[in-house]
Amino acid sequence: MKTAFTDVTDTQKTLTIEIPADRVDAEIDRIARGYMKQARLPGFRPGKVPQALVKQRFRDQILHDVMHGLIPRAVDEALQARGIEPVETPSIRDVDLAEGRPLTFTAGFETVPPFDPGDLSSITLQRRSAHVTDEAVDQMLQRLRERTAKEEVIDGRPVADGDMVVLELDRTGPDGTVDHHEEASIQLGAPGNPPGFDAEIIGLREGDAKTFSVRFPGSYPVAELADTDQRYAVNVKGIRRRVLADLDDEFAKDVGAFDSLAALRDRVRADLEEEARDTVKRQMRADLFRQLAERIPFELPASLVEREMDRRVEEFARQLMSQNVDPRQAGIDWAQFREAQREAARGAVASTLALDEIARREQITVPPADVDKEIEQFAARAGRTPAALRAQLEKEGGISRLHAGLRREKAVDLAVSRAKMTSEPAENAPAAP
Repeated sequence: MKTAFTDVTDTQKTLTIEIPADRVDAEIDRIARGYMKQARLPGFRPGKVPQALVKQRFRDQILHDVMHGLIPRAVDEALQARGIEPVETPSIRDVDLAEGRPLTFTAGFETVPPFDPGDLSSITLQRRSAHVTDEAVDQMLQRLRERTAKEEVIDGRPVADGDMVVLELDRTGPDGTVDHHEEASIQLGAPGNPPGFDAEIIGLREGDAKTFSVRFPGSYPVAELADTDQRYAVNVKGIRRRVLADLDDEFAKDVGAFDSLAALRDRVRADLEEEARDTVKRQMRADLFRQLAERIPFELPASLVEREMDRRVEEFARQLMSQNVDPRQAGIDWAQFREAQREAARGAVASTLALDEIARREQITVPPADVDKEIEQFAARAGRTPAALRAQLEKEGGISRLHAGLRREKAVDLAVSRAKMTSEPAENAPAAP
């Protein structure tokens, strides 16, 4: 077998392969014999059709089978002989196949060339604080009060700022179109209310009716209302007000299994501290990935970037479905959304390649026990048995992906341990060589 290797770019390569005619003819004969056993042609008993007639009658099918048998094996042999590992299945073109002649074709593929990810000690990461202030705790407690607030009906007084007002409402536009609402609940003071609307409602009592106009500015975010005069006819059908519970021990008991407000406050602080530590960790990882991505000295394999873009689109679609939103009915330009992921995908691919190279150079390994533990944790979260999850992963080729992910996490830990820590933002630190 003859091969010719061509470097198109740092990452794009081609192999031109020629398979000898005798090997091609032997494969044609082998496949033709299989067709002879199954061929059903008038005038011949089953299995007795001459090979020459079979080759003539089933020529296209036989050559198709020959290509799918010889080409993948030839490509694998050529790649292994040169020690090349493509990032995607090679694309095949310029196939020339006929009986009595060599089979020639070209395989195009992308690779990741060897590179030096650099000295990890030259990476600079910011040591951010995960401290939680008393003010942050107070704000979270206030949000808890608001989430658990109760509404009470207001009798005997007019509408005041902050009330929830139930209105029968007609909004009439300049073209005379009426938008009718039988019971519209409007929280006075809400930022989304029409400009000047609240002032017209304050002071009304239950049963009162009023007609007024509102001028929407040209900058109003709802395009159909911007720069228009809208006429409102309202009838007050009810007034309610949200009542917040006192921040005391009884409130703590109502919120959860807390004996006192102090216990609730301690739990809120602990949760906020854990969230802060997670945020600090994510920010540090983002800084690390950005700096690692900058160390890639070659143009990224396009297939890896495209695959990462597809993964991000699929992940977002799954998020929508988890919220009971049909991605096809979400009003999203998916082609535009996918293209918007390109830069982020490039960064993710570049940092992943750097981590993989670090893992290779540092001879990082993942013990089978670590894989087993990860499967057990995934299974527990999914409510499945580890054995069932492992079987699914093995069927889908997920074990190797899981192993690769764990190996990269070990590379992350190594890089962080060797990086220089500073209290200054990482973006202000000196650039890595």
